[in-house]
Amino acid sequence: MENIIKRKYAVKAGLIKFWQTYRHGLPLIIYGMIYLMWFRHLEKTVTSHYRIIHVALDDHIPFCEVFVVPYLLWFVYVASVVLYCFFKDKDDYFRTCTFLFTGMTVFLLVSTFWPNGHHLRPYTMPRDNIFTQLVAMLYKADTPTNLWPSIHVYNSIGTHIAVMRSRHLADKKGIRIGSLILCISIIMSTTLIKQHSVFDVLTAFIMAAFMYGIVYRSDVLIHFYHGLQGRHKRKPEIL
Repeated sequence: MENIIKRKYAVKAGLIKFWQTYRHGLPLIIYGMIYLMWFRHLEKTVTSHYRIIHVALDDHIPFCEVFVVPYLLWFVYVASVVLYCFFKDKDDYFRTCTFLFTGMTVFLLVSTFWPNGHHLRPYTMPRDNIFTQLVAMLYKADTPTNLWPSIHVYNSIGTHIAVMRSRHLADKKGIRIGSLILCISIIMSTTLIKQHSVFDVLTAFIMAAFMYGIVYRSDVLIHFYHGLQGRHKRKPEIL
């Protein structure tokens, strides 16, 4: 009986420790669920009567199916850096999530109140190979709507910034260079496989520059967070 009670206390203590160590992951889980449900709703409902996004430069960009590879690597790229920050440095994690979540929320609001799409995709694939097959699968899973601003571009920039601003990666030259190459490749891929207009890309850069000033240059949110933490930890004075 005594051993059972000890095990119960050990399990309880372990759960409490786990919660205290990793509770900062709860906002990520909650926001991820909200984002996916909202985006899925938009994909089902925004199928017609949307604004066409197009600029003249779009017509001069060739279709290059091999860039579907970096486009798909985006999912691994963003997730890997977020998880690295999650386990390595809470401040970097909060900065990264604030940067990414803000842009993703702006994207959802724009797509909701200003439905948009494009007609850039080729009607037939110019070649038949593994890359065009991957592009065709992507087209089937992702409609040519809800595009502005490009979250692929915005989150790639935010992810690379997180890598470059991480003090734990300051001496990891190979990782930093690899991140830059992958970031640029993903940004290029959005137009080269006809997933986005140049307009989507440029506006994502503008939004990223604005958010960089708020999240990293001023660091207002981190100062606010540490202020809250300090008030919670401050012990009451005994008179």
